Amino acid sequence: MSARRPTDDTSARQERPFRVLRYRDFRVMWGAEILSQTGTQIQRVAVAWQVFELTHDPFQLGLLGLVRFVPLFLFGLAGGVAADRYDRRRTLILTQLALMGVAAAFAALTATGRITMPWIYGLTALSSLFTAVSAPTRQALIPALVPTVAMPAAMSMGVLAFQSAGMMGPALGGALVASTGIAISYAVDAITFGLVAISALVLRARPARAAPIVSGRAAALEGLRFLRETPVLLGTMVLDFLANFFGASTTLMPIFASEVLGGGPRTLGLLLAAPAAGAVAGATVMASRRPLARPGVGILGAIVVYGLCIAAFALSRNMLLSLAFLAVSGAADSVSVSQRHTLRNLVTPDRLRGRVAAAHATFAGGGPQLGEFEAGIVAAGWGAPAAVVAGGVGAALAAIVIAHKVPGIARFRWESRDPAPNGSEAPE
Repeated sequence: MSARRPTDDTSARQERPFRVLRYRDFRVMWGAEILSQTGTQIQRVAVAWQVFELTHDPFQLGLLGLVRFVPLFLFGLAGGVAADRYDRRRTLILTQLALMGVAAAFAALTATGRITMPWIYGLTALSSLFTAVSAPTRQALIPALVPTVAMPAAMSMGVLAFQSAGMMGPALGGALVASTGIAISYAVDAITFGLVAISALVLRARPARAAPIVSGRAAALEGLRFLRETPVLLGTMVLDFLANFFGASTTLMPIFASEVLGGGPRTLGLLLAAPAAGAVAGATVMASRRPLARPGVGILGAIVVYGLCIAAFALSRNMLLSLAFLAVSGAADSVSVSQRHTLRNLVTPDRLRGRVAAAHATFAGGGPQLGEFEAGIVAAGWGAPAAVVAGGVGAALAAIVIAHKVPGIARFRWESRDPAPNGSEAPE
């Protein structure tokens, strides 16, 4: 499909979000994304509770974030180069099989009683490494599955899938850990990765992709150069990193569940599911309306609300209030995420999408992982509530500072961009 330049009536011509499911390959990948992310969330609940049971140490919980961050930081751009250099469908299949192997190793070691903290950290690092390739590959594959005018709708539906899994996965993970044990939770995660590999195998879209003639290092530098020359895109990525760094609290949730609210694995599952429940509501609203004319304003405002709600949650000692604050933070986050993803895919040329998606994954994924390590250190000295309050306020302040330093974010309008072409099929 050839590219079409947006005009003043762009919003009128854009695909309505739920109608994007009429594209067969996108439907397949959308369902696969829900499965994969649900399994990943189950694994995160299992790992967090297992570390808490073994150590009862907030620093050890925070160290999980650092272990996830290091592979993402070291190999994130290389994963993007792989997504642009090699067949994306085949790359996705291989990474899903690798992630399935990691989850199976978690299950086997736990079931046989051989699991130790070094094993947990090592397998967590491997999972992060393979995700550093898988995530940009999935993102870069989407433009081949839908036409350009459907991209905002596809991004909104992608956020809805991610957040739906984020709502179901933790609750299911908490229930599985409490009722069947940690090993079964890991086994379920392994199955979901296998199903995603099968889904990728049946995709019909085969976008032509010639390998770059430049070296891997030069290809990575080309992607970084594009970001430097696109300040609105770079600014939103830096904001994403800062908001996730300061607002990271997931790794401390076992402490809130057990010591602050007096619960167990089921309480942990509810706390982890609450932000995703709010995010599903937010993503559903975004998916049922036209894209925001000025998405930058939405991004900035949503992150301020997100940070303040995280801080309010940390001060709460009531279960219902805690869940409510987390739900609102998730709704705000989903608004920000959907707008950032759409912006990124519309302003990035197809040949650079894998590398830019990898850079985004490094910012978006590295922020919370490094933030969880920082939260663990602060919590070890000052307590989990103080660490999360400081982080929430920091996230809100980061949005205000970035809005001042990069005013183009607030001024950005969709109509000012020319979307890139892609190789999607007709709807079915």
